[in-house]
Amino acid sequence: MHANRMITAVEAHAEGEGGRVITGGMPHLPGRTVLEKMQYMQAHHDDIRTMMLQEPRGNPALCCNALVPPCDPSAEAGFIIMEQTEYPPMSGSNTICVTTVLLETGIVPMVEPVTTLRLEAPAGLIDVTAHCKNGKVEQVTFLNVPAFAVHIGVPLVVAGFGTVTVDIAWGGMFYVIADAAQFGIDPVAENGSAIVRASEAMRAAAAQQYPVSHPDEPTLTGPTIAQLTAPPNDPMTHGRGAVTVSSGEFDPDRPGAITGALDRSPCGTGTCAKMAVLHAKGLLAVGEDYKNAGPLGTVFTGRITGTTKVGPYDAIIPTLSGRGWITGLSQYLRDPSDPFQSGFTVGDIWG
Repeated sequence: MHANRMITAVEAHAEGEGGRVITGGMPHLPGRTVLEKMQYMQAHHDDIRTMMLQEPRGNPALCCNALVPPCDPSAEAGFIIMEQTEYPPMSGSNTICVTTVLLETGIVPMVEPVTTLRLEAPAGLIDVTAHCKNGKVEQVTFLNVPAFAVHIGVPLVVAGFGTVTVDIAWGGMFYVIADAAQFGIDPVAENGSAIVRASEAMRAAAAQQYPVSHPDEPTLTGPTIAQLTAPPNDPMTHGRGAVTVSSGEFDPDRPGAITGALDRSPCGTGTCAKMAVLHAKGLLAVGEDYKNAGPLGTVFTGRITGTTKVGPYDAIIPTLSGRGWITGLSQYLRDPSDPFQSGFTVGDIWG
C-alpha cells in the first residue's frame, strides 16, 4: 500500500440519498466559523471533494460531509457539506446522515429515548432532536435556518422548453421550483433522465434571469438547484416532487444533455423552500405538517413552527424530520502514481 492521503468515512443514506461522512483524514481548516472553514476548504482543498464524489470513488448522485471541530462553543460538532459542483451551506438529508453517524458510532454520546444536540453547519447553528432506541437513531428532527420565498409565480424562459412559471426560494440553498406538469413529467424515479434534463435547463435559466443572494450572507448565491413538484398520489402525504443535484455546466446548445443527478430523497432544504413558497401563497399555515414524498416514495415531514424576517423577506422557521441508515465503513486511499488523483467525470452520466 502506497498512499499520500487516507480518508476514513462512514457510508450512510437518508431516505435513499447517500450522504458519506468523513470521520478521519481531514487537514486543518482555519476559520472563525464553519462557513469560513468551508470557504478555506473550497479554496485550498477542493481535491478532497472531487476525490470523494467523482469516480472512481464516487458517483453523480452521492453527497459527502466532513466532520470538523465546531467554532461555536454551544455546538457538539461541525460539518461541511459537499456536492458534485458546490458546497451547500445547508442540507437536510446530510444533516440526518451526520446525526445518525455521530450518535450510532459514539462520536457524540447517545441518550435514549431522546438525544438533543447542536450542529454547526456553514449556514449556521442547527438544533437537532434524535429519537433513539436500542442504539439506533430511529428519527431525526432538526430546526432549520429560516426559509423564505424571493420570487413567486414569475415567468422563466427555459432553453428547449419555452416559458414556464416558477418560484424561487431559500431553504438552506436557493431553489427554482416549478410544477412538473409544465414539462409534461411525472416526478418519479423511472423518469429520472427527463427530470434531470428539465431541471438543469431550468436551473441554468433561473441563475441568469433571476440571480439572488442571501441578505445576511451575500456570498450565498443562486439559484443553484432545481425542484419539480406535483400533487400527492398517496393520501398520507401532502405533496411530492424531485430535486436535481447539478453535476456540470448546462449547455444551452445541448439542452438534452445530462448535467445532474436525481436526489434520491425528498430533499430536506428543498422541502423547506417548498414550504416557504406554500406559506407565501397562503396554502400552508404555522403549525401544520407537510409530508413531502420524493421520487422513491420516501417521505420527509416538515412543519412551520413560526415566522420571522430575513432582510426584506417574510420567512418561516421550519423543522424537518426523516430517518438515516449507516450502510458501511470505508477507508479511501490516494496512491501518488494514480493518474486520477482527484477523480474524474465522464460525459455519459456526468454531463
